[in-house]
Amino acid sequence: MNNLRKIFVPTLVSIIFISIASTHSWSKEVDSSIWTAPLNDNTKATFTLDQLKKGKRLFNNSCSVCHAGGITKTNPNVSLDSESLMRATPSRNSVESLINYMKDPTTFDGTKSIAEFHPSVKSADIFPKMRSLTEEDLYAIAGHILIQPEIVSEKWGGGKIYF
Repeated sequence: MNNLRKIFVPTLVSIIFISIASTHSWSKEVDSSIWTAPLNDNTKATFTLDQLKKGKRLFNNSCSVCHAGGITKTNPNVSLDSESLMRATPSRNSVESLINYMKDPTTFDGTKSIAEFHPSVKSADIFPKMRSLTEEDLYAIAGHILIQPEIVSEKWGGGKIYF
């Protein structure tokens, strides 16, 4: 009986854990209808699940120190939610505009470059995590940022009440 218990209990625990993990996995939350985001004013960009996973991984590695959960730790009034991205000048609510921002960031009103303070491709000599990011990587990060409001709703950019 002890041998059976030694095999049965761990197997049962593993099955329960796997079933819980699979029902709550990130990929299960993503519906294929939300895998698109504006590429620019006229065109939509489509993202595969692999691109979104890569974008999430790269975002967490390169951006989440200041933008965990879509907030902006240095300025809580500006987050990465859809409304804030749209209100920026120029607006940053498309893949192309976010890529441009990640290459050379500007203030929210668009009047000054903040590349010396904000990680960017332009300031990769100061911010080493930005050195190895390719165009494909920037595309994936932008997709992650733009699709998160559809996946986690108001939690994205919601701040301390959610994270």
